[in-house]
Amino acid sequence: MSATTIEAAEVDRFTAMADEWWDPKGKFKPLHKFNPVRLAYIRNAVIGHFSLDETAREPFKGLRLLDIGCGGGLLCEPMKRLGADVVGADAGEKNIQIAKNHAERVGLDIDYRATTSESLAEQGEQFDVVLNMEVIEHVNDIQLYLESCAALVKPGGIMFVATINRTFKAYALAIVGAEHVLRWLPKGTHTYDKFVTPEEITSILKRCDMPIKERVGVSYSPLEDKWKRSKDMSVNYMLLAEKPKS
Repeated sequence: MSATTIEAAEVDRFTAMADEWWDPKGKFKPLHKFNPVRLAYIRNAVIGHFSLDETAREPFKGLRLLDIGCGGGLLCEPMKRLGADVVGADAGEKNIQIAKNHAERVGLDIDYRATTSESLAEQGEQFDVVLNMEVIEHVNDIQLYLESCAALVKPGGIMFVATINRTFKAYALAIVGAEHVLRWLPKGTHTYDKFVTPEEITSILKRCDMPIKERVGVSYSPLEDKWKRSKDMSVNYMLLAEKPKS
């Protein structure tokens, strides 16, 4: 394919920080803090959608799961511990190597690949669950990215999309606040013009025959120093899309 989802500058930016993926006090500290709320949401939604046994030690057993844009594997490892057959894909080869090394150290068998969503789709890969978390705001071609991700979902499967809304509030909090004032993230981590609204994602996925099943916001509570689910989708939000059974 001549078209690509790879934004070279974004890949370079995350490659430069790759050694810190598993440092909870390093440059990915905000993502480590964000992980509990998204893991809880994914776990509950997958169990509910596939009518799984929530009391089982490995409730995701038998499910094939893709984490696209997996970085160092912060989501892949808990998904594997829940029993899923996990593929982690990322355009950055150093990210993949970091993820592989960490998985080996903790004894987890995860299929990590330095590749893109469009390449996987071309190969005919399909998954019961696709995690598309905090990636879309870093890709080159949003439509190609979402179309290829949708093609990777099996009939009857689901996809999670988490990103940042394109609002003034998001600019104030996610860029000015998080990058320039609080310095939670390196400057330049996000670009306002690359933020995506829920309506834009919904429109593309609807054309891919993947209606949105649920929409939730995620907000930071400074008093509790943690992220929580919220009705407010003006900054961080998550969408759950479902592909009808054929």
